[in-house]
Amino acid sequence: MSRLPTHSLENSGVFFKNGSYRKRILLTSLKPVQCQRRAVSSIGDRNTNLTPHLSSNLAGWSYNELYELSVKDPETFWGSIAKERLTWNKPFDQVRDCEITSGKINWFLGGQLNVSVNCLDVHVAKHPDRVALVWERDEPGTEVKVTYRELLETTCRLANTLKRHGVNKGDRVAIYMPVSPIGVAAMLACARIGAVHTVVFAGFSSEALAGRIQDAQCKAVITCNQGVRGGRFIDLKPTVDAAVKNCPTVQHVFVAQRTTNPTPMGKLDIPLEEAMASESAQCAPEPMGSEEMLFMLHTSGSTGKPKGIVHTQAGYLLYAALTHQYVFDYHPGDVFGCVADIGWVTGHSYVVYGPLCNGATTVLFESTPVYPDPGRYWETVQRLGINQFYGAPTAIRLLLKYEESWVKKYDRSSLKTLGSVGEPINHEAWEWFYNVVGDGRCPLVDTWWQTETGGVCIAPRPAEKGAEIVPAMAMRPFFGIQPVLMEEKVTCLWSVTVYYPSVSFGVDSIPGHYFTGDGAYRSKEGYYQITGRMDDVINISGHRLGTAEIEDALDEHPAVPETAVIGISHDIKGEVPFAFVVLKEDPSLNHTAVVKELRGLVATKIAKYAVPDHFLVVKRLPKTRSGKIMRRILRKVAMEQTGDLGDVSTLDDPSVVAEIIKAHAQYKSLRSQNT
Repeated sequence: MSRLPTHSLENSGVFFKNGSYRKRILLTSLKPVQCQRRAVSSIGDRNTNLTPHLSSNLAGWSYNELYELSVKDPETFWGSIAKERLTWNKPFDQVRDCEITSGKINWFLGGQLNVSVNCLDVHVAKHPDRVALVWERDEPGTEVKVTYRELLETTCRLANTLKRHGVNKGDRVAIYMPVSPIGVAAMLACARIGAVHTVVFAGFSSEALAGRIQDAQCKAVITCNQGVRGGRFIDLKPTVDAAVKNCPTVQHVFVAQRTTNPTPMGKLDIPLEEAMASESAQCAPEPMGSEEMLFMLHTSGSTGKPKGIVHTQAGYLLYAALTHQYVFDYHPGDVFGCVADIGWVTGHSYVVYGPLCNGATTVLFESTPVYPDPGRYWETVQRLGINQFYGAPTAIRLLLKYEESWVKKYDRSSLKTLGSVGEPINHEAWEWFYNVVGDGRCPLVDTWWQTETGGVCIAPRPAEKGAEIVPAMAMRPFFGIQPVLMEEKVTCLWSVTVYYPSVSFGVDSIPGHYFTGDGAYRSKEGYYQITGRMDDVINISGHRLGTAEIEDALDEHPAVPETAVIGISHDIKGEVPFAFVVLKEDPSLNHTAVVKELRGLVATKIAKYAVPDHFLVVKRLPKTRSGKIMRRILRKVAMEQTGDLGDVSTLDDPSVVAEIIKAHAQYKSLRSQNT
């Protein structure tokens, strides 16, 4: 029996429950999705009633039957899978203890396991020489292959090094490293000894790094002397040095050598490779309770300060492994190519934990899509024989600007599945990805999920055999995911009822639901279309960033009493920040110089990618009588949609709108002259 179109909600409408409050939204109130339909699943799709089986108890079940069970009887569904899929030190005695209205989420209670054992030891016991990692280094053709046995030995040596220097179970460790085998080993070493890792993208500034170290109260930092990307050396150690000056909890900084270039060493610093060389290649794994912390990862919300999202051991690992296998149709022997950085949650779940738990060969991509030329991805696919390719719409939009010959000159016949992550993919990028890269034969899965969810929640796969894939739609919920729509003017915010074991309730939870903050539509067929953020969070190149965080950085400038940052669409990056800046009334101020200083301020406090593409100096901002900035108006001005500003009657002084429109016209004219 199929329950996909309504997900156990009444056929006549969708209901959002919040305590005693019940709000009904009729399907007719939702904007219909106009999409070209193309059934692509029958080509290159090997799923037949979900093979291989989720568990022996669920053998032969179809997607619809499994989905029905996952939301009606999650104990039976997840319990049977967890028993067979994971290796336990101590079996769990209760599948879940959840009181969702209060945010209490506990899975696999009483159970103990070790994540590194599930990612390494179980595979070394069966296939020690199977390749675990293919490190696609910056220079093409210099890849390094690491077997499961080698990765286990490296992990154990690193784990013993941490223990020798006082890092124990429950301690926090910051990892500020490029994509590399030693970076993966650092994550797994923490997991092996029960330490909590917090990986910080190695592009964040020293202040941003320091803030994350302070928030997590890290005892140690693991880094490299430099990173290598796009033919350039990137200094990492000096960034760490500047950060730890303000982090009194840090006792040691372990420094690996990515390049041969020397780096100054201080009293906290320990040469990592030298320290590891004297350690044993065996390290007894620490048994960890199912709900003990595995890692913390910071994400930007609608406030100025990034928040640490916590994921625990068993539920996260199980969900990452299952989604990796069934969303991407992974089979043993495949080479899985996710080109995300390990500093983001995509790298955690689909470069490291999901693939390694499944015993896969996973690619670590160190370079950029256009180095040394725009064919880099596809040359890598040919040379490494990649079967699944998972990347961001930002990169796809960048590459489709170049001639198709950059794709077609390389053999991509190894590809079986294409995947998109980080933001909704637009139709032009989808069609190019599917037809040019995949030759119209590879299912393309547009995945929706967030740092908080830990893994893919909505995607075209898994599904019934032969089920269609609609271009640029996420479409179907994964097992245990039950989307709920709420009306918000012309679009819909939505939440997820929690029947799966990976979600973190650290941010944006509401009673009974995980609140996503994203807009969504549901088509008459029951497919989900994600439209993007509905709050003050923007999506830059697939990475979430709160506008308040940028505003906080800008407001630190002594000449700036007030700012407002909004996101506007961008052909390549998806969204970019647009800053409206109010300056002090001082005739001596050089506006150009101040804007230059503001750019440097954001780069220093957050990261270069967070620097607004646009700075518009205005005399004042549009505010209501209560003092709230009307960002809706600013967004209309920035997007040049001033013909329909909506209701401005609540503004304290409506004449401010004309001032800003005039300033924007002058700004636009000046930019066109300079280009």
